[in-house]
Amino acid sequence: MSMSAGWYLRRLSRMGPREIGGRVGDTVRRRRWRSALPDCPSVTGARFTAVLPAGTIAAVPADAAKRLVAEADRLMAGHAEYFGVVRDDLTDPDWWYDPKTGRRAPEGYAFDVPYRDEDAVGDIKQIWEPSRHQYLTVLAAAYAVTGDERYAERVAGHLRSWWAVNAPLRGVHWTSGIELGIRLLSWVWIRRLLDGWPGAAGLFEGNPVAVNQIWHHQRWLAAFPSRGSSANNHVIAEAAGQFAAACAFGWFPASARWRTDALRSLERQLRANTFGSGLNRELATEYHGLVLELGLAAVAEADAAGVPVPATVRLVLLRMTDALAAVVDSRLRPPRQGDADDGHGLVVDGAGTDRWASLLATGDAVFGRLAWWPEVTGTDVRTPLLAALVKPAEPSVTRPASRPAHFADAGLTILRGPGEIWCRCDGGPHGFLSIAAHAHADALSVEVRHDGVDVLADPGTYCYHGQPEWRRYFRSTLGHNTLQLDGGDQSVSGGPFLWTRHARSRVLAVDTTGSFDGGSARWCAEHDGYRPSVHRRRVELTAASRELRVVDEVRGPHRAVRLAFHLGPAVTADLTGNRAELTWTRDGEDRSAVLDLPGQLSWRTHRGESDPPLGWYSAGFGRKEPATTLVGTGSTGGAEKFTTVLGFRG
Repeated sequence: MSMSAGWYLRRLSRMGPREIGGRVGDTVRRRRWRSALPDCPSVTGARFTAVLPAGTIAAVPADAAKRLVAEADRLMAGHAEYFGVVRDDLTDPDWWYDPKTGRRAPEGYAFDVPYRDEDAVGDIKQIWEPSRHQYLTVLAAAYAVTGDERYAERVAGHLRSWWAVNAPLRGVHWTSGIELGIRLLSWVWIRRLLDGWPGAAGLFEGNPVAVNQIWHHQRWLAAFPSRGSSANNHVIAEAAGQFAAACAFGWFPASARWRTDALRSLERQLRANTFGSGLNRELATEYHGLVLELGLAAVAEADAAGVPVPATVRLVLLRMTDALAAVVDSRLRPPRQGDADDGHGLVVDGAGTDRWASLLATGDAVFGRLAWWPEVTGTDVRTPLLAALVKPAEPSVTRPASRPAHFADAGLTILRGPGEIWCRCDGGPHGFLSIAAHAHADALSVEVRHDGVDVLADPGTYCYHGQPEWRRYFRSTLGHNTLQLDGGDQSVSGGPFLWTRHARSRVLAVDTTGSFDGGSARWCAEHDGYRPSVHRRRVELTAASRELRVVDEVRGPHRAVRLAFHLGPAVTADLTGNRAELTWTRDGEDRSAVLDLPGQLSWRTHRGESDPPLGWYSAGFGRKEPATTLVGTGSTGGAEKFTTVLGFRG
């Protein structure tokens, strides 16, 4: 997906003067770097001292270690899966090859590579992901747990291979700061986990090629930070990786300055990217997880190196952890909101390890759990590793005495009811910063689960680059459980990561307490995305009847209406008129519900349609499967109300 001149103009319109000036400076710097690649300063007597404390590996739970080793053995056999594409070539990977399209990224100066153009490069996510080297952190962790040198030798061979074919500023792996930042963090942990291996020092501090790569990665990050309207999760990854490397690999004349600057950026950007309530400002849940992982990893490096960290850093991470504990459902699944690309900050666990349970377990170890936190029964490898490095500190703030349900600054509200009914209501801002890159046009959407099963589902993300019709669908208004007017989106898209007009939402009323005493919990909000019309929605969850009522009201002139309800992939629907009988199975038990839809609209089911896309669910990036979507069509004028009632049985 190459970008047109119109896209560049739209993108430029979302920048302020300071950002434009910074980007002009970046352009000049890139041209200068093309012909003036400096030499890495010589390093003598370098040592790696940021090792794990004695006894850390022994604290890894046996079942977590077993999953880790099983995953490492799959990797040793060359098997992996990235974004729905199965690979069997990881014994000797081609670092520039995309198995999805069969294309290979072109060689040349990094900033000349058109990485957004799938026809020229391939699917860039498929190329970049293995080069984050997080599968190598898994192999290194398997060595640490087992002492089996086969894992260490494979790691060493792949790092030497990568360094040999990805010289500084050559090729696609030097084009994006988030990739460099996460890769540096991986290298720090690889060196730490291989510390007992006799070849570790010779692979890193005793290896001029490795030292050169580490230095150039940090020089790049210092020169080209994400700026202004792009200062979202990318800048957190850049700062965390830079800081981790400057702490653990502090061998260079510039290391102290890099460390100071990266920590200053990390502290500032963590605050900027996080609401006071603790939720991530991108309102994209997976990026909440990514930022939290990166922040915890950075604090671990600081404490391992004895570098003081501003109290605000720990405070933001504490609030993020408490917020995560507050919003998850009965199965520890958080909302499916906004973009999600399966990005992780630090990976040392095997398949089957629950990401969100792992983060809550780490939060418990570092900050201490509150009485209202949900129980975490699963185990992981990462928690004891991070907890061994992070120095616990008494929080200097008052933490929530009971489980929060309404996050006013983020416009997110969770209604809970009997039988593990969980409902997310969205009345928040349209994403973060002027481009709202990872937002979806989902104002006033609802997401409903029963015992962790998606009943009214957020369909997910599926893709970023290369498939514009699918990118448009998965972030469209029709692609969410909300109301569409005149066939358009509430917010106006200017490109795959650019919104040029944002719907403004406001929450009018919230009462989240009623469902706990047999009464009702209520929420009401509206948005102005279809000016001059206003869409207002009321949601009421009644405990006694186990019933969720959604009332949509459109105030304004006559408009064409489409109201969509997306069912989870496990749910089947039998639609008769305006009533849908819903059925699914959970843990071997049959479950059911009735969805009574507004009678003023004409209802149809859609499933797995491609022209145009409709009726899909994406469980993870690069993966999609057919799912049933119910769409009602009609019209409105004046102040007509559309009432939907979801009643759970049994």
